[in-house]
Amino acid sequence: MCSWNLSDFGKSKNNKTIAFIANTIRDYDVVAVQEVVAGYGGTQAVARLAAELNRKGSKWDYAVSEPTSGSSYKTERYAFLWKTARVRKIKVWLEKEYKTDIDREPYYGTFTSKGKEFTVVNFHAITKSSQPETEIKHFKKLPANYPNCNLIFAGDFNCPQQHTVFNPLKGMGFQPVFRNQKTTLKQHCIQQECLASEFDNIFYQTKKVRLIDKKAHLFFQEFESLNWARKVSDHIPIGFSFLLL
Repeated sequence: MCSWNLSDFGKSKNNKTIAFIANTIRDYDVVAVQEVVAGYGGTQAVARLAAELNRKGSKWDYAVSEPTSGSSYKTERYAFLWKTARVRKIKVWLEKEYKTDIDREPYYGTFTSKGKEFTVVNFHAITKSSQPETEIKHFKKLPANYPNCNLIFAGDFNCPQQHTVFNPLKGMGFQPVFRNQKTTLKQHCIQQECLASEFDNIFYQTKKVRLIDKKAHLFFQEFESLNWARKVSDHIPIGFSFLLL
């Protein structure tokens, strides 16, 4: 699966950009997208991306959330895209209980693969300056709230995995796929360093999921400048291959 904050994903993304995104994620089975525009153009952009993926040899389906309910920050949508031959969607829903505590409440997607289920918790936290740990602290309650779900937390946490707010999840057996991996783009490369912060990650339950491989896609290296790359997104996509235990 792959997780990608696609940075204001909506009508501003032209067909060439959509095609580039599709080529980047085409080998995954499930993709979690953050920062889909809530207004006109957001859902349509996800549909355009699914259509582009369908032209690449596999059948894809998609689901887009309702707009998130938080009022103190920009409301957005989330999306899932998946290969229908590899996984089957069971259910998708926005978090209800903590929507007053979390500005952009998580979007859950339960899928089944080879008879085993997993639930992706798709999330985009408030910005670092707004203290995302005040939202992430509620995640420690979710395994008990969804005891029958094999939760995989994925998204843009605006917070590095070594922050103590993740300690309760780690204490329950959840581990980050990435450590010391910056995932946001700088405005300009400085001495060939183009990445800024460790904000995006995926957390999985080690008793239920075995990590096989992982990849941080340094897609910006395919562009002449960071300015052009940032028209796709100011975040890189991250992915991992896993076995359901």
